[in-house]
Amino acid sequence: MSGFVEKPEPIQVPGLVHLHTGKVRELYQNDAGDLVMVASDRMSAYDWVLPTEIPDKGRVLTQLSLWWFDQLADLVPNHVISTDLPAGAPADWAGRTVVCKSLKMIPVEAVARGYLTGSGLAEYNDSRTVCGLALPEGLVDGSELPAPIFTPATKAAVGEHDENVSYEEVARQVGPDTAARLRQATLAVYSRGRDIARDRGIILADTKFEFGFDGETLIIADEVLTPDSSRFWPADLWEPGRAQPSYDKQFVRDWLTSPASGWDRKSEQPPPPLPQEVVDATRAKYVEAYERLTGTSWS
Repeated sequence: MSGFVEKPEPIQVPGLVHLHTGKVRELYQNDAGDLVMVASDRMSAYDWVLPTEIPDKGRVLTQLSLWWFDQLADLVPNHVISTDLPAGAPADWAGRTVVCKSLKMIPVEAVARGYLTGSGLAEYNDSRTVCGLALPEGLVDGSELPAPIFTPATKAAVGEHDENVSYEEVARQVGPDTAARLRQATLAVYSRGRDIARDRGIILADTKFEFGFDGETLIIADEVLTPDSSRFWPADLWEPGRAQPSYDKQFVRDWLTSPASGWDRKSEQPPPPLPQEVVDATRAKYVEAYERLTGTSWS
């Protein structure tokens, strides 16, 4: 069992229809048929949405995504129409709300990896492959790959795991032309993001994107190259052969699996609230990632 420890009641706003509550985002539709996406401060870990929020997290994710959309605009169009606050929306939505195009979404997590870790490492240790792609011998946790690879996954419901699949399976599901366009766009965006991050002292180990179609045009959607959708490592601390320090929710994961939390991950019991020091440390990492990548101060 997993999912929300305490599922929130969506805020009702005149002129907006609530469509969906995700792990982090609330999705609405306005009278024009556009989507209104609001990033909350919710935190998820180990397939649970936790009872404790991380202040400013939703704003950091939104503002960092908007910054990245600008850096990537020549590679692939994005779904953003406006960042104006809808009439009647609560003041807390400021900075965390995007009005965006309603797309025909592709039911695939478009994952790019430039380094070996996580589920890719687990598969590599078993078979020397990731999503069916053969890799050289001798790689370890944190190794840089000879070239970035496209390692797609199926999109899971809240509380369930995404499942890595082969490129051939993606082509079977969405058609060979769409699969090829998805792979090309994913690797192009990853490569641009990797190079920009590297110039700022950060390694972009891997990341996932969501794409959809506006007519025949492939559009990048949702969030992009944030600490929630990517693994960012400090370049000066990178050391293959061990788990790397990262700009993400690692403080949360480490505390939940420590004796201090009193939580058994294998049980069906929901995780407990986070202590203040874990909340503060996690917020600081999200803000540091924003500041290092954009070169601007978070205030």
